[in-house]
Amino acid sequence: MNTKEYVAAKGYGNVGLTLKGQRQAAALAAWLPTLLPSIDALYSSTMLRARETVSPLAQAYGCDVTFDDRLREIGNNRLDHTPWDDEQLPTKWADYWYSERPFSPVAPIVEGGETMMHFRARVGMLLEDLAQRHRSQTIVLVCHGGVVEATFAHVFNTGPWRRCEVWDRNTAVTHFEYVEHPRREVWRLHFHNREDHLRDLDV
Repeated sequence: MNTKEYVAAKGYGNVGLTLKGQRQAAALAAWLPTLLPSIDALYSSTMLRARETVSPLAQAYGCDVTFDDRLREIGNNRLDHTPWDDEQLPTKWADYWYSERPFSPVAPIVEGGETMMHFRARVGMLLEDLAQRHRSQTIVLVCHGGVVEATFAHVFNTGPWRRCEVWDRNTAVTHFEYVEHPRREVWRLHFHNREDHLRDLDV
């Protein structure tokens, strides 16, 4: 049986949604149930913009939200994958892009900050955990663009130094399926960056 994971991409940093973001989140909540009438579980990053994005989705589906720190954006957790408190969040980032130096801290000024590879490890462990916990179920994850990018790196088994950046629009939807076929690929990509719900918005 299969596990389907629909990933809604969100932004970077722990701030609330803008007015445009609120409209996008409302449009997503109105549209996604037309594509996906029922789900078995709804997960969200603990960061503020993701919390505000998942709220109308939870109302649309009439379900509870499981908040998970492993869905936070890159650089917002420590080396041990635990989240920084808002007062401790790094405010200065490295002058290099994290894929340029994947084993160096994303925010070098903060002691104990995660590297890109630490980030990819926490996202990968989350994906494998959810694939086993929700076998034969459909789940929605509300997260951030970096998490979607790390998902691609995990399921495609990409090495540390990437040559292609995975780009996401805010609230765009990506669909991965976990397939239990012996001697075959276990992950199946159906679509990425789908944004039907944004077509009628002035964005």
